[in-house]
Amino acid sequence: MTACGAGGDSGDSGTGEQKLTWASTGGQFQEDEKKALQEPFTAQTGTQFTNVTPAEIAQVRTMVKAGKTIWDLANMSWIYAGAYCGELFEKLDDPGLDRSKFPPGTTGDCFVPTYRYANIFSYNADLFPGEKPTKIEDFFDVKRFPGKRIVYDYPKAGLLEAALVADGVPPEKVYPIDLERALKKIDTIKSSMVFAPSYGAIQQQLVDRQASMVLTVTARSIVSAQTGANLVPVWDFNTTDIGALVIPKGTPNKQLAQEMLVFVTEPAQATAYAKLTGTAPARSEVDVTSIGYTEQQKAFNAFLPDRGRLVEQDKQWWIDNTDAVVKRWTAWKVG
Repeated sequence: MTACGAGGDSGDSGTGEQKLTWASTGGQFQEDEKKALQEPFTAQTGTQFTNVTPAEIAQVRTMVKAGKTIWDLANMSWIYAGAYCGELFEKLDDPGLDRSKFPPGTTGDCFVPTYRYANIFSYNADLFPGEKPTKIEDFFDVKRFPGKRIVYDYPKAGLLEAALVADGVPPEKVYPIDLERALKKIDTIKSSMVFAPSYGAIQQQLVDRQASMVLTVTARSIVSAQTGANLVPVWDFNTTDIGALVIPKGTPNKQLAQEMLVFVTEPAQATAYAKLTGTAPARSEVDVTSIGYTEQQKAFNAFLPDRGRLVEQDKQWWIDNTDAVVKRWTAWKVG
């Protein structure tokens, strides 16, 4: 692949140098993006990257409304790209982004996955020296397994689906989500719930042994274990999801940004990124067992064999219902 072109369409700054501005979450996550994704693209094409943080939807709205889009790629939820496709985000039309190469249900007009992860149920083994949790129902059983349950304060973090399955709904019938039934189930442990404002807060509370159980994303599970939390994953039921790089509407460098997306999802880069982060490659043909994960990364990887029941979060359902779910979630928490 060669990223080439002329003028603004190729990210040419006027000096013959191609440039892309990349917005992401900062920290180690963005450093891994630089190493596994950006540096190889620079070596191959000469494209230089400007990295900014954080990648927030409010900033995209402001740029697009003003007609001054300065971000070319943003690592943010595909929900925004799905809900505001063609309005705040560019539709992807590069033929190199062949959607048949990705797992069913993981693509949209304005997004393709750049990696896959899971919302993983784990427990702190230090706090359960006797009987161990073994199924999703145990997350909701504070009598047999006491202690705080910590989750990210956002309803799409896997808790609603987990509550329904724990309440007897077959995984394949979780969608469309029965929100009131899910909240009723979570009500049974609401006094033991901790709603963390950030993934960093989740990690700190786990390391400090302030929570006995957690439902959080792959990478944060791994980092928490690496920094001292004695976490053990429960491979019974977990939801899977995707990370995505999206292209804000109005970038003058759309074609170059799409070429970068093609590059990011190719097996070599996808494998390098997965090896750094412990996440899984997005494209179906990459064998996850060949990645070369560390033992700790393997321990929290939901895409390896024999990892229980997995349900991909329904992209269209979340795109259509997120605003209403967040409103109801907020009211429920304070009610």
